[in-house]
Amino acid sequence: MYTLEAKNVNLFYGSFQALKGVNMGIDRKQVTAFIGPSGCGKSTFLRLFNRMNDLIENVKIEGELLLDGQNIYDPKADVISLRRRVGMVFQKPNPFPKTIFENVAYGLRITGQNNRKKLAESVEHSLQLAALWDEVKDKLHQSAYALSGGQQQRLCIARALAVQPSVLLMDEPTSALDPVSTFKVEELIYSLKSNYTIVIVTHNMQQAARVSEKTAFFYMGSLIEYDDTRKIFTNPKLEQTQNYVTGRFG
Repeated sequence: MYTLEAKNVNLFYGSFQALKGVNMGIDRKQVTAFIGPSGCGKSTFLRLFNRMNDLIENVKIEGELLLDGQNIYDPKADVISLRRRVGMVFQKPNPFPKTIFENVAYGLRITGQNNRKKLAESVEHSLQLAALWDEVKDKLHQSAYALSGGQQQRLCIARALAVQPSVLLMDEPTSALDPVSTFKVEELIYSLKSNYTIVIVTHNMQQAARVSEKTAFFYMGSLIEYDDTRKIFTNPKLEQTQNYVTGRFG
């Protein structure tokens, strides 16, 4: 069974069709990358898996989206529970106007965890997972805004990990970062994949090649090709994919 699966998914913003008949299965505990030019539907598709598109007016979704075999758009589905299981990291770091500690503890407090010792243990563990603990352990009660951009993004990853999701969605998580911070986040993605299913949207094809096992190429709302990353970049089946990954368009 796939961790995530899309079956004949169409998405409309009003009368505009943003996704066209997308079918895909995403394997457990590996990194899957979505590539394609701007406006091709890859971020829209990513956001379906934790129902972020619910927040947009005039959206109509057809087809099935499954998490561990369960349809997440079933009327009986618990969206809050879904978003605990499927964490999200956005393009720009978005720490809350709180301390470093409280940023990571936020999701835990919402779920009812208020035991000081357990909170402290969970915050430390999550910051360690995000490779940030050594940099912030002596300033946990300082504002998260005092951190660098790269540190803020790893803090947001720690915040997502604190509620123990099984899936981590990352929408261009390094596009606002410098090369050193980008490298740290890529190292982090590589270290996390043994315990999490990770899906990353990226405009950086070198990044997709470095971090992912499978790559999906989207164009104008359609999934054009989906295969092992090595094949997509060295021997794609379709000329359209070949033209994109070699920079002939996009």
